[in-house]
Amino acid sequence: MDEFQALEQKVLQTVELIKKEREARAAAEAERNAAREEAIELQERLAAAEEKLAAATEKIAAASEELSAATAAQGEVEALQREREAVKLRVEKMLAQMDELL
Repeated sequence: MDEFQALEQKVLQTVELIKKEREARAAAEAERNAAREEAIELQERLAAAEEKLAAATEKIAAASEELSAATAAQGEVEALQREREAVKLRVEKMLAQMDELL
């Protein structure tokens, strides 16, 4: 009789152990599924961030081109102003010479 009770006790322990293992497996699967969902969400967020970065990079490139054009235009304006000043001085000299002749 004691052997039967010992065997019954071992069976009950085994059943309890299997039950705990199943619960642990279910918990691990739930954690894995949650981790997968989080990974998917993070990948989506990363893709969105990469799109924003690409858009910002394009804007920066466009702004850089505009700045280069503006810098070139500024240089051209300065060159024209120097040329204008040189022409003005020559005209003033010519007028002064004409005044002397008259």
